[in-house]
Amino acid sequence: MDESVVVSPDWLATRLEDAGVAVVDVRDAWEYDGIGHVPGAVNVPFESYRDETADDPGTLPGRAAFGDLLGEVGIEPEDTIVAYDDSNGVFAARFRLTALAYGHDDVRLLDGDFSAWSRERETETGTPSVEATAYTAEPFSFAESPFVDRSGVEAAIEGDAVLVDTRDREEYAEAHLPGAVRFDWRATVDDESRRLRPVADLEELFADRGIIRDREIVLYCNTARRISHTYAVLEALGYENVSIYEGSLTEWLATDGEIETGSPT
Repeated sequence: MDESVVVSPDWLATRLEDAGVAVVDVRDAWEYDGIGHVPGAVNVPFESYRDETADDPGTLPGRAAFGDLLGEVGIEPEDTIVAYDDSNGVFAARFRLTALAYGHDDVRLLDGDFSAWSRERETETGTPSVEATAYTAEPFSFAESPFVDRSGVEAAIEGDAVLVDTRDREEYAEAHLPGAVRFDWRATVDDESRRLRPVADLEELFADRGIIRDREIVLYCNTARRISHTYAVLEALGYENVSIYEGSLTEWLATDGEIETGSPT
């Protein structure tokens, strides 16, 4: 597992005091304050970095808004960010992808979540004292990000790409992109440990759905957090040709895009 993408609790535990390592808790403020958090973590709640009305695609919040969020909690552009939640990493993965979209180079996902961390490690309550920074996010660019636009999806449909639908089984059966396979992000997580399954198991899960390294992979969904998690896992496994359609299938249908129906095999 590539530690530049996903880090273990042990990795983080030895770096909590390191300058330049910023730990971001994306749970609601009441959870962060009342239940506790990883020592030194700052709070950037999930709803604060999504905005369906912003000019950028999907629910991306916009360059200025995201830069303000990171600046308020004292993050610098050169920091190594490690994000976590208490939902097996799916919300934290969305934060990671959003930060990548706005040019932050080093953003990692904690393997596991707050529950997994707190079983074996110290937590704390209260808000750490941080000094705000003048964080400037980069403009969103399809060319400089993992995202593709509608024309990119249309080209993928015509080509040899694997289209991956990360929605629920019922949603997939009602309508999906032509030739798309369905993949449930939750299959990548071990229920007991709350951490990602072993690499060999993950490789088998993807291969069983035809998601392999020598083909282009395009992920789509109706909730961006699910594609964000699947993207992070694929990247951590070393898949290099993976992109994301930030427009939802609902948006695709609204513009009369071609679809198929039926349940996955």
